[in-house]
Amino acid sequence: MALSTTLRSASVGLLGLAAVCGVSASSPPVSRGAVAAPKRIVSLNLCADQLVLALADREQIAGLTRYAADPAMSAEAVRAKGLPILRGAAEEIMAIDPDLVVGMPARRNPAIKALKTRYPAVDLKSADGYDAILASIRKVALAVGHPERGEALIAGMERDLAHIPRARKGPKGKIVAAYWQRRGYLTGTGTLIDDLMTRVGVTNLAGKLGKPALSQMGIEELAAARPDVIVVDAATDKVVDQGTAMMHHPVLDGIPRVAIPQAWTVCGGPAYVKAARALAKGVNAR
Repeated sequence: MALSTTLRSASVGLLGLAAVCGVSASSPPVSRGAVAAPKRIVSLNLCADQLVLALADREQIAGLTRYAADPAMSAEAVRAKGLPILRGAAEEIMAIDPDLVVGMPARRNPAIKALKTRYPAVDLKSADGYDAILASIRKVALAVGHPERGEALIAGMERDLAHIPRARKGPKGKIVAAYWQRRGYLTGTGTLIDDLMTRVGVTNLAGKLGKPALSQMGIEELAAARPDVIVVDAATDKVVDQGTAMMHHPVLDGIPRVAIPQAWTVCGGPAYVKAARALAKGVNAR
């Protein structure tokens, strides 16, 4: 998951982005087999929204989070238009009486426990790499009653990824890229961004410097490290506040930038292909 969203998000209720993709694995996956497909599916976080939208029938979807139709956050925002958007109260979900709840947030509170014991639930782990994305797709596809859609989606992703070129090497060898975010946050290894860099043949500056999954790097330090490319959230291309102003400091002029929409990286899902294509294209165009 792109950590910029985690940094900016605060707790916003049961369906909030605080549980954007970090969901527990305490409940076993729902195995449908010959059982009829669920008719009232409720999603509890942004990442679950996107998988449900990609794999379930529209008439199966009884509720999504308020971020589902936001194109800045969701890669499936177009599909979410016209579908029920929930405010976030447990009572609202109970009124729907869902026959499947996807993406149970990892929180210890009575409301969550009540939902987990009252309704069939699918918990999803945060997908921080391609293999984890495939596992999530298969789990949700099975739960919503369309396992064949999951396999078809994966097959399409595999085909598309096979046509994405690797990054060309620079004068000093493998290209070094820094995923730099608002207020100087740097994304390190063990993240979806790092997995994308590895896929297209780019070295993550944070990993090269021994930085953790999330750290801060000031303008001077980044300029001194001199990565071949700075990868940014497309929304930070323009200066809108102090958090984005530092990203456009003159000292960084001359370092090529690759902008990728946050909606493609905030969750591990089908948009992984779009992010990989954009990263490879941007790096090779520098």
